[in-house]
Amino acid sequence: MRVNLTAGRVNNHDCEPGKKQSFLWDSTVPGLAVRTSPTKKAFIFQSRLDGRSIRITIGDVRTWGIDEARAEARRLGTLIDQGVDPRQEKRERLAAQEREQARQAKEAITLADAWSEYVEARQPHWSTHHHKDHLKVAYRGGESRQRGKGKRTPGVLASLMDHRLADLDQATLKKWISKEGKKRATQTNLGFRLLRAFLRWCEDEPRFQGLADPAICSTRLAKQHLPKQGTRTDCLTREQLPAWFKAVRALDSATMAAYFQTLLLTGARRGELASLRWSDVDFRWNTLTIRDKVEGERTIPLTSHVASLLDSLERENDWVFASTTSATGHLMAPTRRHTEAAKAAGVEGLTLHGLRRSFGTLSEWVEAPAGIVAQIQGHKPSAIVEKHYRQRPIDLLRQWHQKIEDWILEQADIHAEPPKKVRHLRAV
Repeated sequence: MRVNLTAGRVNNHDCEPGKKQSFLWDSTVPGLAVRTSPTKKAFIFQSRLDGRSIRITIGDVRTWGIDEARAEARRLGTLIDQGVDPRQEKRERLAAQEREQARQAKEAITLADAWSEYVEARQPHWSTHHHKDHLKVAYRGGESRQRGKGKRTPGVLASLMDHRLADLDQATLKKWISKEGKKRATQTNLGFRLLRAFLRWCEDEPRFQGLADPAICSTRLAKQHLPKQGTRTDCLTREQLPAWFKAVRALDSATMAAYFQTLLLTGARRGELASLRWSDVDFRWNTLTIRDKVEGERTIPLTSHVASLLDSLERENDWVFASTTSATGHLMAPTRRHTEAAKAAGVEGLTLHGLRRSFGTLSEWVEAPAGIVAQIQGHKPSAIVEKHYRQRPIDLLRQWHQKIEDWILEQADIHAEPPKKVRHLRAV
């Protein structure tokens, strides 16, 4: 039955008794009808394509007006006349809409969004120090300082975190370098390197691929715009050793005094020594196992004075250099106390890393082989022979390491006591 569809006729059309559905066909637009079932009433379009009958639901009569339904029916009829299946066209149209929505969502991703996923994904492959660097450069700041007054300073990359990845370009980076480089050159260089590695990772991740070009962190940009970093040369000289040891040993914290002396006498990095556990100390065979950022871990000699220093410490927890105020349970930031000691000794500007540098420099006085010193300090091998053929036993390292320690103590006018039988460790 074909009639001119009106609102009244559509509303009054009911499903015939005993039937699953009834149709009220429009006389204006061929193929348009109102299909009524016991539970639903909707506009539909019916036609033939490639010799087969097809029926397409346009929509519920409560949301579609008659004129809108007629316009849609005409559009569907035009597609069929062109040999296009409206059902396939709808699927492609919806897919295109989904792709567009996905594209817009992808382009809305900020540096902070991707950075958090990057850090989480890569953390198992990083050292603790490297992981903290990534958290530090992205830190938003604003929290009250745990020590002292004022708020904590935002990380060097904090100002970029709300930028869309799609908006990152060299112009943006140049402005960032110009602003941050004036205040903190070292952190700006670090942030640039971490950002460059991050963008390379993004290119391997489908969700972030194509948003920001890793080439924006080009070598040319780095050379032309990154602030130059001065090479640190802080180092203890032979003549400064007595004053430095006197100031450090006068500290009211036995833990810090032992920590600073052990830094100098082992040449270790400050972080890897601070995280030394009692289980890493072998008083029987006189060795230390240090977790480093190069080989993963290395075993070095436990020289006599260092053994005495460590054995004098209380076993408060699992950490050798324990701290009751640190969240980690061990020393984290003893820089201030060392700065005070260095000032008292008349060697202002001497950093904790300067103690590591001092070990390497002072070892030349006893003519220790460079490869021996490098292995003790955990430096990367500098030559093919060193890397593949030099596997020095701990006894050979001990011979030279003890010689270095003895010479340093002699210059500091510290008379080492004869080795004592170290007491056994107690369980903690």
